[in-house]
Amino acid sequence: MNITRFIVKLFVSVLLVFLLTNCQNKDKKGEENWIKLFNGKDLTGWIVKIGGHSLNENIHNTFRVKDGLLKVSYDGYEDFGESFGHIFYKNPFSNYILKLQYRFVGEQVKGGQDWAKKNSGVMIHSQSPESMDLNQAFPVSLEVQLLGGIEKPIERSTGNLCTPGMHVTINDTFTTEHCIPSNGPTFYGDEWIDLEIEVHHDSLIIHRINGKEVIKYSKPIFGGEFNTNFQEGNPVKGGYISLQSESHPIEFKNIKLLELKS
Repeated sequence: MNITRFIVKLFVSVLLVFLLTNCQNKDKKGEENWIKLFNGKDLTGWIVKIGGHSLNENIHNTFRVKDGLLKVSYDGYEDFGESFGHIFYKNPFSNYILKLQYRFVGEQVKGGQDWAKKNSGVMIHSQSPESMDLNQAFPVSLEVQLLGGIEKPIERSTGNLCTPGMHVTINDTFTTEHCIPSNGPTFYGDEWIDLEIEVHHDSLIIHRINGKEVIKYSKPIFGGEFNTNFQEGNPVKGGYISLQSESHPIEFKNIKLLELKS
């Protein structure tokens, strides 16, 4: 073999090995930076608060883990009533990307509100579970509202924004509207849906569904309905993350968070 050709082939081979190894190391490092909020085995690191009940009183085993999924289930309920609940991750965050997958399953429990059918949410910038009143139904927070389609062809976008106890600015316009629809699609079945929430303190928050941006907003402040003991007008730059229980069964998996540099 020509020595020059041999040297070129050797150089190319070494270069390819270097690039492959470097990429693998970068992928591994990137994956290591993600925090798995849910371990797929139990509710370690999570705190339950259900309206009318004490902290960590997980009535009727509402929040449970089975087959690697975090399930919100109601097979132990005779009637839902006012048992609106949330399960909070133990630590607050302010500057991050949150990723998870969710799907609605089964039928709404007896006693659930009509508007709560195929309705749930991920709360961000939330007050702590310890600070909630005993009978408080919803934490002061920003809700990434998750909706499922009920009857075709009626559209019901998902990835919307609701604002219990807060107001935000959208497209440079301050709004006090409680629920704001996104450009998200409607899903009628029980397919898994990718949700991504990108949060930059109070400067920018983006919701993405299956990788596509559906709404963005900024400058959350305390105010309006459901505000409890928080100074009106104060900016909200961080808080807790929670998953909602609103009477329709829902499942979550692959819940992970990447903290961003300030």
